[in-house]
Amino acid sequence: MTGATTPSADWEAVIGLETHVQLGTASKIFAPASTAFGDDPNTHIDPIVMGLPGTLPVLNRRVLEYAVKAALALNLHIARHSKFDRKQYFYPDLPKNYQISQYDEPIAEDGWIEVEVAEKGKDTYLKRIGIERLHMEEDAGKLVHAGSDRLAGSTHSLVDYNRAGVALAEIVSKPDLRTGREAAEYAAEIRRIMRYLGVSDGNMQEGSLRCDVNISVRRGPDAPFGTKVEIKNMNSFSAIQRACEYEIQRQIKAYESGEPVRQETRLWDEGKQLTKSMRSKEGSSDYRYFPEPDLGPIEVSDAQREGWRAQLPELPAARRHRYADQLGLSVYDARVLTDERPMADYFEAAVAAGGDPKGVANWITGDIAAHVNAERLTFAELPLQPAQLAEMVQLIDDGVISGKIAKEILPELLTAGGSPRSIVEARGLGMISDPAAITAIVDELLAAHPEEVAAFRGGKTKLQGFFVGQLMKRTGGKADPKLSNRILNERLTASDPG
Repeated sequence: MTGATTPSADWEAVIGLETHVQLGTASKIFAPASTAFGDDPNTHIDPIVMGLPGTLPVLNRRVLEYAVKAALALNLHIARHSKFDRKQYFYPDLPKNYQISQYDEPIAEDGWIEVEVAEKGKDTYLKRIGIERLHMEEDAGKLVHAGSDRLAGSTHSLVDYNRAGVALAEIVSKPDLRTGREAAEYAAEIRRIMRYLGVSDGNMQEGSLRCDVNISVRRGPDAPFGTKVEIKNMNSFSAIQRACEYEIQRQIKAYESGEPVRQETRLWDEGKQLTKSMRSKEGSSDYRYFPEPDLGPIEVSDAQREGWRAQLPELPAARRHRYADQLGLSVYDARVLTDERPMADYFEAAVAAGGDPKGVANWITGDIAAHVNAERLTFAELPLQPAQLAEMVQLIDDGVISGKIAKEILPELLTAGGSPRSIVEARGLGMISDPAAITAIVDELLAAHPEEVAAFRGGKTKLQGFFVGQLMKRTGGKADPKLSNRILNERLTASDPG
């Protein structure tokens, strides 16, 4: 049962996600220790992080700002009054033996986002996914299981507290997702929004964004919810989709064979493409929440909330709709361009400089994106400025150069920048657009290939491609393609090419 299959027709999956977003602050949520990633273990800790006697936490102001901005972008209602709570959590990676989180009075509740879902073999559709809440909390440390024993497995564990106390925003969806694809698209849109806001880098490889999937199945949309199973710490969108698809089938098979489905926490085994039981699932009572006595309540005024709202950028969904509705781009192009804010900003700057939107989009999503990925650059680091790309697109649209010539000069532009028009003029790369000049070259070409001319007139019309290739070879690719094809067709179909 390792393949991704579709649930039986009379079964429906019910899926919700808990998404943990690391907020991109320089220091931790309640302490001045650094949040830098990749340094030696246990080098970013201090007495507050370790919970030593006599220490008191102080809320990082930037954490509150980022959390409220994230909540506003998710259409959540910001609470005027919220508080922190202690969540009892007896694990070696949490030095205080409790986590400071928010329980019954979170910073924001009751929102939604819209996602575009492209299921295999189906048309793309829009779906609104409800969001239950967003709350702030501190992260735990990291356990590294080491050593090996043939019978017992790991013989000891190491703990790194660098991550302990890092600020998280936990975003809890409503159980509105029905397929693994929807779950993956929802998680991707959450990350996209966080990156647009600049509140998180969303780097899943570094753990900056992690998802827990809650999933159950039921017989049809009107049936009560089934037993919920949690899949912990999903760190890629493809894994979210495949884990959901596997777990849906596992639960259906269990119910149909009369086996119980237990409320538990499971892990996704990427190598074996299956979920494995980890532990029984705790309930909220197991955590014994109570109000955090060392932190006062959080008050967000109307003026503060609206001030932060005014700083929000245009979000991915709004850009996608605008690109399709106002700029005439395809749904696919709009989606690709808006996936990362720097790419969308680059595109908009090129269009503002006079570039045709479709032409600009084609170059950005094709050759330019390939170069950026291969060289591990950002669009902001490209030597080719948006206005220079617009100039190149305009040269093509005006018939000054062909797309082939543009591809020839693009590598230089990508590595050194500069004016495309200046390069074209300096090297004499402009297209031959004089009908008389092209006609003369065509007549020479036809006279040099009488057998191919006769074959064409005998019905082998695909030979026109041969003549186009020969014409481009003779002109170094500078002949106007449309004009060349027209003149070639006229001379080839004429009774006497001379």
